[in-house]
Formats: sequence, structure tokens, C-alpha cells
Amino acid sequence: MAEPTLYERLGGYDAISAVANNLLPRLMSDEKLARFWQNRGTDGLEREKQLLIDFLCSSAGGPLYYTGRDMVTSHKGMGITEEDWSAFMGHLRATLDEFSLPETERGEVIAFIESTKADIVDK
Repeated sequence: MAEPTLYERLGGYDAISAVANNLLPRLMSDEKLARFWQNRGTDGLEREKQLLIDFLCSSAGGPLYYTGRDMVTSHKGMGITEEDWSAFMGHLRATLDEFSLPETERGEVIAFIESTKADIVDK
């Protein structure tokens, strides 16, 4: 029998959606990071949240298909700095703490997110 995917071990769509619903308001209310969501309409914010959920579910081995752009294209020109990345990671860790994610899954999630850094942070 096959080992459960990370998607399954995280609790599936509903659990990943709950994490996104916790994480995004943290990011948007951070003084340093809020600039990335200024002047965005409600529809655009909802679409961005759904793309995040789809991306995370798909990347974790779930049945969803991510239809968004790749990380380089979707973050190009945003001016994301190392400091921004560190702030983001702090919020991610706080969100994972809130959901009491087991260490194994927590490590896998953080490792995966860290693997996207080179495509997101401006050089």
C-alpha cells in the first residue's frame, strides 16, 4: 500500500484552505508586507487566495490542478527582498504553530516553501 501523500497527511483541501485563510490576513496586515496587497479588489484577492490553495494542494500531491503562472512570472517585478521573505516565513511558521502541525509535515512544508525562494525573491 502506498504511503499517504503530504496532501493527505496535512488533512486535504479543507485543512490547506484553513491554513491559507489564516496566513493571508497575517501577511496583509504586516506593515512590511502590506504593500503587496494595496489597491487590490476583493475579486483579485479571492482569486489569489484560490490560486494559493490550488498551488499548495497540487504541490503536496493532492488532486487539484494549479492553473496559475509559475513562481518566477507571478512574482517578477514585485521587488520582494530577503527581508520580505524572512517576514513571510515568520508568518508561515506562526500559522503552522496555530494549527499544531506535526514536526514531520511541518518540516516538509517549510522545505517546500523554501525551495520556491529563488524564484520569488529579487536578486
